[in-house]
Amino acid sequence: MAHRIDQLFEVLINAGASDLHLAEGQPPKIRRHGDVIPIRDEVLTADEMNYMLSEICTPKNWERFQNKGDLDFAYEMNEDSRFRCNYFKQVHGLGAVFRLIPTRIATIDELGLPPVIKEFGHLRGGLVLVTGPTGSGKSTTLAALMDYINTNFARHIVTVEEPIEFVHSNKSSIITQREVPEHSANFPAGLKAALREDSDIVLVGEMRDLETISLALTAAETGLLVFGTLHTNNARKTVDRMIDVFPSDQQAQVRTMLASSLRGVVAQLLLKRHDGGGRIAVNEILVVNSAVGAIIREGATQKLQDAIVGGKAQGMQFMDDAIWAQLQQGHVSPHEAFMKAIDKSRFKAFLPEEEAQLANSAGGAA
Repeated sequence: MAHRIDQLFEVLINAGASDLHLAEGQPPKIRRHGDVIPIRDEVLTADEMNYMLSEICTPKNWERFQNKGDLDFAYEMNEDSRFRCNYFKQVHGLGAVFRLIPTRIATIDELGLPPVIKEFGHLRGGLVLVTGPTGSGKSTTLAALMDYINTNFARHIVTVEEPIEFVHSNKSSIITQREVPEHSANFPAGLKAALREDSDIVLVGEMRDLETISLALTAAETGLLVFGTLHTNNARKTVDRMIDVFPSDQQAQVRTMLASSLRGVVAQLLLKRHDGGGRIAVNEILVVNSAVGAIIREGATQKLQDAIVGGKAQGMQFMDDAIWAQLQQGHVSPHEAFMKAIDKSRFKAFLPEEEAQLANSAGGAA
């Protein structure tokens, strides 16, 4: 049965866009290649928003949204189109954002990800973190890695997600997918339950609080392979975030736990292609060896950059080097490389003169 909102989803799909943004008093908009653009002139009314949002939502979820003001769930328009839905209340009324989720899971090779990421799928225990800002493709990368494991190994994989995005079918492995709050009250509850479900691998959709991070570390220490996501831009910030979430009197112990259980960090950013043909993923890769473990234990995360740059033979990759490679190959513009880089000075020389002067004045003001 077609719903009224499906017409807007069709526009999004035909435009090759990633997200649909709806807000009362605004025209509907889509995000295409990173830019948000309106798809009609007329604004969305309260009646239209209520009708469209309630139509694709179960009565139970709609009641939850009315009471709490926020709601996350997944909607399947047809066998080719699935959406992650976020409803919210805002100053002008109702709002919603929908992210298109491909129903076919792309492989690590098809995504152009560094081959070393496959090695994390061969691990039998420990913690692997996939990080990046919202909309950087973390879920897509993790889905590809889960599919690689599912294809090549006989494991029991339990995922705890809010909501379930990519739906996996069993191949060589068994995959149990659980949604918060439909199947488990929250991430900590789902993670605790996974310890009793004869799981080999647990994927935690988001490690956003102390309890979830603490449980993930403990699970990794006890022999489970745990995959999780964080909203951090690079490996150093990821390690700092994992430790800083704990009270100061526990941080020394946490550093020791993290040094022994962390196996790797895959940080991801999306850059706009220079030719306007979409976006391209770039990755920072940290593989935890004895030297990296010692750095984490000491709390000397400022040394991680040198460890990553020096670890190329193990597949490690520094974010700025990944961005540099894309710039050298002409895939991204100097402006895009400069904006996403950690060390801006390395890329400033490639900016047009006017932009370079602006960058210099901004740097001086800072």
